[in-house]
Amino acid sequence: MGHRLSKIYTRTGDDGTTGLGDGSRVRKDCVRVEAYGTVDEANSAIGVVLSATAIPDTIQTCLTDVQHDLFELGGELCIPGHSAVSEATIERLENDLDGFNAALPRLKEFILPGGGPAAAACHLARAIVRRAERRVLSLASAEEVRPEVVKYLNRLSDLLFVIARVLAREESGQEVLWNRERP
Repeated sequence: MGHRLSKIYTRTGDDGTTGLGDGSRVRKDCVRVEAYGTVDEANSAIGVVLSATAIPDTIQTCLTDVQHDLFELGGELCIPGHSAVSEATIERLENDLDGFNAALPRLKEFILPGGGPAAAACHLARAIVRRAERRVLSLASAEEVRPEVVKYLNRLSDLLFVIARVLAREESGQEVLWNRERP
């Protein structure tokens, strides 16, 4: 493990800049910082899901692995030229997604975010991952970003959608369906 901070504030960011992992300094609102900052926000949202009571062990394990992945993915985005996300990591997400989805009924209606606190938190995490994906695409239009990063985020949002469905059934026994003809 590298250098650890003994003091949390450094005052180096007081001018509106931050240090990247390669030592260079950029504005805090640059597209790269927006990308890895949104990945960090998604990771925090997944932490909220995991803080809910009665999360099934399989979901707990899966989402904990995802948190580690997102930390590494954030590092990849923070260090220009660094690689952390692999095809094997994406395959693991796909296998988890297929496993959780197998027991669910086929979708016939749109689902509204909700279904219980953990399910709703999972939907929020999914939406933040979608925003992270958009921020990474913005970065990719200006600088090189490996396609695995976008693919991982795309697959993760699908996984979170499916996990939200599972959690809704665990928490309330049903999902909240969109009803165009509500009163």
